[in-house]
Amino acid sequence: MTDALQALSWDEFRLIKAIADARGLPGAAAQTGLNHSTVFRRLGQIETTLGTMLFERHRTGYALTPAGEEIVALATRLDADITAVTRKLAGRELQPAGELRVTTNDILLVSLLAPIFAAFRRQCPDVRLDVVLSNQSLNLSKRDADVAIRATDTPPENLVGRRIARIAWALYARREDAEDIDMTALHARDWISMGDGFAAMKQVRYVQEHVAPERIVYRLNTVLGLSEAIETGIGIGFLPCFLGDGRPGLVRLQPPQAEYGSDLWVLTHPDLRHAARVRVLMDFLADEIGRQRGLLDGTADRSPD
Repeated sequence: MTDALQALSWDEFRLIKAIADARGLPGAAAQTGLNHSTVFRRLGQIETTLGTMLFERHRTGYALTPAGEEIVALATRLDADITAVTRKLAGRELQPAGELRVTTNDILLVSLLAPIFAAFRRQCPDVRLDVVLSNQSLNLSKRDADVAIRATDTPPENLVGRRIARIAWALYARREDAEDIDMTALHARDWISMGDGFAAMKQVRYVQEHVAPERIVYRLNTVLGLSEAIETGIGIGFLPCFLGDGRPGLVRLQPPQAEYGSDLWVLTHPDLRHAARVRVLMDFLADEIGRQRGLLDGTADRSPD
């Protein structure tokens, strides 16, 4: 087992200790910021690597085997050593500096994040932001990005971070057309929708299932383009409220639909979460976006112009 021990990372030692301290997976998941299934899978991988069981599974919880006790004792010593070194270095920690690669999508950047990034740069002028626009999840393990800002209800299990808001969606039309719209015959209107590549979105599925194909007159693969198309009068369609409510030329036809919403997450790789520039950006984003929660969840005052 000695050779196998050398292959374990500090995060794996910490995970074993967390399970031991919590006497189970749910408590360990809460302590480490991982979800239950990830903790279960990683423990299985560690035990396979070591070739021995570290815990006995009981209804009342997880109990350490003799091998597990040795691992936890080693993890405790390592934790104490690292804590001691961290305390010594804390007073000498440099200000956040260097390049920070951030991935998000175009709609979040243009309609929400650009002024926040500007404010962050004023606060941390030594941090250089490299923003990568993508609707796909980049590989943070391979450093394709350091921080991901994503609207999703299923964040990747291998990342850590925080949920900072809920993004609501509602049905919008061009303001000058709204008075002429029969709310009992919406499906007879011309509709605009995201393309088939976005069929996982509930609002896209709704249009596919309830609107006749000949009434879906315009499809595209960008939410920014969707809002522009609605504002020009091509048709009606669903938009995130923070985008639709921010355009004077648009008006909501219905209240936000709770089932169409998604959580907004700020995520990073576990190995990067303690890096000064990553930590300060994630904290800054949580504070600044938190102040705009009403705009994002559709509850902000929308007094007419």
